[in-house]
Amino acid sequence: MIHIVFQRPDVDVLQKSFELEPAMQGEVIQIEDDFAVGPLKDIYMPEGWEARREWWRGVLAGGDYDGRVDNGEVKDDTASVAALKEKLDQDPMEMVWIWAAQNKHDVSSYYWLMSQLKDYQGRIFILYLNNLPFINEKGNIFYPVNLSEIPAREFLKARKLARPITLSEFEIDPDEWSRICNEDKGVRILEGGKKLAQYGYDYYDEELKKFITGDWIKASKLIHQFISKAKQTTGDAYMLWRLKQLIAAGEVEAQGEIRGMKDFEIKSKAAIPMTEPTA
Repeated sequence: MIHIVFQRPDVDVLQKSFELEPAMQGEVIQIEDDFAVGPLKDIYMPEGWEARREWWRGVLAGGDYDGRVDNGEVKDDTASVAALKEKLDQDPMEMVWIWAAQNKHDVSSYYWLMSQLKDYQGRIFILYLNNLPFINEKGNIFYPVNLSEIPAREFLKARKLARPITLSEFEIDPDEWSRICNEDKGVRILEGGKKLAQYGYDYYDEELKKFITGDWIKASKLIHQFISKAKQTTGDAYMLWRLKQLIAAGEVEAQGEIRGMKDFEIKSKAAIPMTEPTA
């Protein structure tokens, strides 16, 4: 059995669940890219994939994750899928469980992945934890947004939700993903179920600016406040990039070296005082 997740913290909690239920034991593969942001045009063509990698290079340039696209720290997801297909070809009894929670990151990555696995219909299972209640460590019912929020013991209940991705889904979902890719917009937001809406790269800017005041604040602290308090958020690397775009456009003031999140401070742009007309 091969398990696939889409966020790094999900790997640890899923592996912990194996200790409680050895029958679930299997290889865990993480798809590492965040397909909820960035270009998707021709994503399955070499030139489209390289265009996406080049976009990430620009986003991460000069920041805390500069160089990660090419230094080997992050796996090439296309290589991961190729290796997965090879394993499925070599072992006709092998099965894949795709774990996804109710968030734009998981759903976008699900579309990207499953659209490449139609040849293995009947062996690809989905565990989509869509608006399902779980019990947290305090014994209270909650609705997780990310898999990593679920205690390991609750994965034993979640596994009962595994079902094969149907032939109909293998027809419909890739068509929906093709439509999304062809729109070629920068930000995807989950509206419910598996429905994704798309917006421009500046989608988060107005909400981000609400956290910028007239007092200097470290970029790292500002981004943390945004991610912890805003209704719609995304990764810190993307928000650092957007913050740099606001600085470059002259919409906010900055002091320090505009590189990593801890290297500079920002505040709202000072108002220009009105002058009295001369007689």
